[in-house]
Amino acid sequence: MALISIESLRPHVLRLLAKVDPPAGVELLSFKRDRRVAVFRLPEERYLLVEQGFTRQECSVDASGLSRLLKATIKREFPRSHKVRVFKISSPEELIKTHPRK
Repeated sequence: MALISIESLRPHVLRLLAKVDPPAGVELLSFKRDRRVAVFRLPEERYLLVEQGFTRQECSVDASGLSRLLKATIKREFPRSHKVRVFKISSPEELIKTHPRK
């Protein structure tokens, strides 16, 4: 776990996702851990973004659209945050086990 500055969060997440093998990913949490965004790398340069905070949604996007989607999601989910918690996740099943939906 690391606390990452909101200004450097998007490049940091993109760099981490480039290094992981599918279906691993990254989970972003607010300081209070009440809002979360998870991004998983899928085969064939696709990414799955799971948002659980102000809105609950799942989006599948290709590599070219990930940066723009991530920017909009970070702005929506962490509007007043200065630092965000970043965790590596091995698979989407791990996210379901650790954080069951309410």
